[in-house]
Amino acid sequence: MTNRGVSRRAMLAGTGAAVAASAVGLPGRADAAPGDAGLADATPAGSAPGESALTGTAPDAGLTLWYDEPAEDWESQALPIGNGTLGAMVFGRTGTEAIQFNEKTLWTGGPGSEGYDFGNWREPRPGAIARVQQEINERERVAPEEVAAELGQARFAYGSYQSFGELTLTFPELDAAVTGYRRSLDLNTALATVSYTADGVRHERSHFVSNPGRVIVVRLGADRAGQVSFTAAVALPANRTATTTAVNGRITVAGALTDNGLRFEGQVRVLTGGGSRVDNPDGSVTVSGADWATILVAAGTNYSDKYPTYRGTDPHRRVTADVDRAAAQPYAKLLAAHVRDHRSLFGRVRLDLGQHMPNVPTDELLASYQGAGSPADRALEALFFQYGRYLLIGSSRDNARLPANLQGVWNKYDAAPWSADYHVNINLQMNYWLADPANLGDTTGPLFDFIDALRAPGAVTAKQMFGNPGFVVHNETNAYGFTGVHDWPTAFWFPEAAAWLAQHLYDHYRFTLDRRFLRDRAYPVMREVARFWLEELIVDPRDGTLVVSPSYSPEHGDFSAGASMSQQIVFDLFTNVVEAATLLGESRFRNEVAAALNRLDPGTRIGSWGQLQEWKGDWDDPADDHRHVSHLYALHPGRQISPATTPELTRAAEVSLRARGDGGTGWSKAWKINFWARLLDGDHAHLMLSEQLKTSTLTNLWDTHPPFQIDGNFGATSGVVEMLLQSHGDEVHILPALPASWPEGKVTGLRARGDLTVDIAWSAGAAREIAVTAGQSARVILRSSLFGSAFRFPHRSEREGDRITFTTRPGERYVVTAG
Repeated sequence: MTNRGVSRRAMLAGTGAAVAASAVGLPGRADAAPGDAGLADATPAGSAPGESALTGTAPDAGLTLWYDEPAEDWESQALPIGNGTLGAMVFGRTGTEAIQFNEKTLWTGGPGSEGYDFGNWREPRPGAIARVQQEINERERVAPEEVAAELGQARFAYGSYQSFGELTLTFPELDAAVTGYRRSLDLNTALATVSYTADGVRHERSHFVSNPGRVIVVRLGADRAGQVSFTAAVALPANRTATTTAVNGRITVAGALTDNGLRFEGQVRVLTGGGSRVDNPDGSVTVSGADWATILVAAGTNYSDKYPTYRGTDPHRRVTADVDRAAAQPYAKLLAAHVRDHRSLFGRVRLDLGQHMPNVPTDELLASYQGAGSPADRALEALFFQYGRYLLIGSSRDNARLPANLQGVWNKYDAAPWSADYHVNINLQMNYWLADPANLGDTTGPLFDFIDALRAPGAVTAKQMFGNPGFVVHNETNAYGFTGVHDWPTAFWFPEAAAWLAQHLYDHYRFTLDRRFLRDRAYPVMREVARFWLEELIVDPRDGTLVVSPSYSPEHGDFSAGASMSQQIVFDLFTNVVEAATLLGESRFRNEVAAALNRLDPGTRIGSWGQLQEWKGDWDDPADDHRHVSHLYALHPGRQISPATTPELTRAAEVSLRARGDGGTGWSKAWKINFWARLLDGDHAHLMLSEQLKTSTLTNLWDTHPPFQIDGNFGATSGVVEMLLQSHGDEVHILPALPASWPEGKVTGLRARGDLTVDIAWSAGAAREIAVTAGQSARVILRSSLFGSAFRFPHRSEREGDRITFTTRPGERYVVTAG
């Protein structure tokens, strides 16, 4: 074990070239098989200094999390790696390492689990919703407990996302203290590395989860031959029946969850160069005196997203094929394919805030962060921004069958916090705010598949509970189509969730302008949700407008008719449907929705103290500091409120936001970054970013609610994009909310609605160069303070104030420069 009595500074002493060498790996035996000598084999000779040896392009500097101690705590210290389906947590221990890993479809609950009902009422309740509506009409406000007693029910067999297990590596006892210890995660390569010296031998372990290879890969090496020895085993949680065998270096664990019978299988193949390898009767494998070892892990279940059974084929053949395919490739080829695949997404965006990354461990960097604009502070902010992009790539890829959940893809529990499920009153949506603007639109596939999978169970809920066509989803859902309700009074009723999810489909179209996607994928969902709301809206007897009733503003206050968030979401849905139907030529349905939109209460009114009201009644308390500021949906992620078009409502939104304060949990602070950016207040947006880093971020840079909840990471990255680029209106706004603490910098690869890729360089707080690359022909309105002074733009354009308008051609790059 690492000698915990040795100081961190003493452990750093003597690292020098050895730690630097860990960036490329330590060689194995000179006579090892070609391509299997170690990480160094993946580095072509003659690469230019500062360039990536694998791609020949210079990656962002300063994008490595590193620590000079092993992790003790899973939540706050271990380092996450993933490929969208498989996730693993690296501790970096030197005695017994436990690499906890996940497969995203391993869930308890659902079909096969006693009592599961999809959240639908078990007995008919004729007139239940109408009775609540009548109570609201008569009293205006009804307590959540009363409504829950009428409409809610106990939840059965909802289930929880599971840890698959732990790959344990038990190493021989060390005779000397460990020195030169380093544990790191390189965001550029998605490679987690552990290195240290003991008994005069430099050891290194490298870890990644390959999306092309569909396996977790662990590589062990040393700088002297014959020094790799360990016993590998797989430890499973107790809530399952399983068999474990070891044959020819392959550990197989297979069985079923006792809760619902979901079948699972995991396989571990241990490959070695030199030394010996022995299969043990207990299902473990022991390696002794090897020059190197590669461990491959694959896992799967018989989960399917098809309603109502949610079962597919047995995972054995698929898991076996994944492991054997990876085992047939040299390690260097596996690594190179992984890095190439990861960089094809991660490398699209680069952010330079004029930062300087000091040579200190990341936990010390976080502890010393002040948010005052120092080069080190800016380095952490840039790292945190890119970490959100890294985590989305690691937890949501197109071949994954479920989207990123409350913990992405990483979870160590059998009964996870909030079941590590899909809360859809903001959390799942926040997970994907960054996807398109941060140039990761490829990661949205699992979200859209998930929404599609909710349509069938959601249609049953819409019919049985409401008597409506279309489909509906409430406050939270799981892997098994839970679209109904439960009995937590302040968080069981949110029938607007499907409408909010539909916004993601339409916004993806607005970023890509992919007409086929709109016609075949987005619009059918939008239309179904709109059909539900056309039937569900009722007339408010007080003013004749159409309102949602019962409606509830998450997650506090009373039930009422026409709560602002409910109205704003339906307004957003109807607006999007009218636009989409116009584009697709479906005039009849467009006219029906447009007529309802004209009668809809918009959910945006200014109250007695200048606030944007949270409810239709003027009930807001200026002392209310609840973390949910849900009535500002119209400001973000909606587009109903904007400084350019609705200045009075914008001022009211700011009054509400100031009254709520700068506190809250991690995801709440992240949402506030986005709010303040939409209000064009870069300094306050930056204040919320700094507050999130100082008070809601763990030492491995995970967001904490508490406990760990990944939406705050994703929301913060989205907020940084909103500070640098906005395109939710009819214009592309450059540096709309640049804080004073970022006076100079450069960002490349951001995406704007209209199929545009945008690069920006700025100094002295103002844009100096803007480059727009068009995916197709379009009329673009570009807004920047740059246009208030002399600038160069060698293309035909029209200028009005701080805006220029020009027409793009596909594939062309349009550059504006100062002077």
